[in-house]
Amino acid sequence: MEMPASIRDVAHLEELLSEPSDAAVEAMRQANGDVIVLGVAGKMGPTLARMARRAMDAAGHRHRVIGVSRFSSPDQRRTLEAFGVETIRCDLLDGSAVARLPDVPHVVFMAGRKFGSTGNEPLTWAMNAHLPALVCARYRSSRIVVFSTGNVYGLTRRGRAGSREEDRPAPIGEYAMSCLARERIVQYFSDTSGVSAAILRLNYATEMRYGVLVDLARRVSRREPVDVTMGYFNTIWQGDANAMALAALTHASTPASVVNIAGPEEVSVRGAATELARILDTDVTFTGSEADDALLSNGSRGWALLGPPRVDVERLISWTADWTRRGGDHLGKPTHFESRAGRF
Repeated sequence: MEMPASIRDVAHLEELLSEPSDAAVEAMRQANGDVIVLGVAGKMGPTLARMARRAMDAAGHRHRVIGVSRFSSPDQRRTLEAFGVETIRCDLLDGSAVARLPDVPHVVFMAGRKFGSTGNEPLTWAMNAHLPALVCARYRSSRIVVFSTGNVYGLTRRGRAGSREEDRPAPIGEYAMSCLARERIVQYFSDTSGVSAAILRLNYATEMRYGVLVDLARRVSRREPVDVTMGYFNTIWQGDANAMALAALTHASTPASVVNIAGPEEVSVRGAATELARILDTDVTFTGSEADDALLSNGSRGWALLGPPRVDVERLISWTADWTRRGGDHLGKPTHFESRAGRF
């Protein structure tokens, strides 16, 4: 896929975000069965489901792609259906409703809670630790790709390529702890019931409306100081994260496998903000000083198994600055990547 110099509008953005990689198409060819996406109405779900539909079509299969959510926005449901994704409205914390979901051989489990975790911790734990048990019990005979987060590692020293899958988790804060609980529940069902699963520790997906680079670009454009205490981060084009998640369906295993999904660059907050300011033709100021550690993940295993990223950070910075300069849409959901205490 040839990448454009600029992203025109939301329709163009979502077309790019749902463009399947060769690995995603091959995964749909091998999967050869229906796919259900649980939590499809989140930030990544709509374009992932659309990519699954496109990849399945490219593989020559007409199996169903089904998106499940509470669908608080009817427009989102209609849009998915217009692209050939079937939809089911469901409260996933309702065990009886989960039990009625259709039988499918392939599950992408995206439902979870991060933002608003602080102040409503019980709901966060219900979504991130109780819900996985419902899903594993319902789909114990399916292959399940489970989204998790690099937050389960805690902070690691910069310059060492980031945390690896075999590193001992050290979650900071209840959100990260609840995400590790999600993983442990999936691993328990994999060990005791033979559930085939792949756990994806994502760190961080970005597109033009959301992500660390969007947070930085908006601060720079408003001439707000940029705090560099959390001085480094990973980021990956959401379209690449979508593609890697679909490719992971062929790598679900018993016991459950764990794979990092992260960009190859250890990005400097100061460097990225400076480049954004240059493109936006404005000044940038900084507060704090870079700590020796940050939330960083090593994505090399994921690139080898699931295909390398197609978009590098230089292009992401250029796209983000251009989108911000033109007043493009944004979701209004800052990542809070700078939090060192794990409070979201």
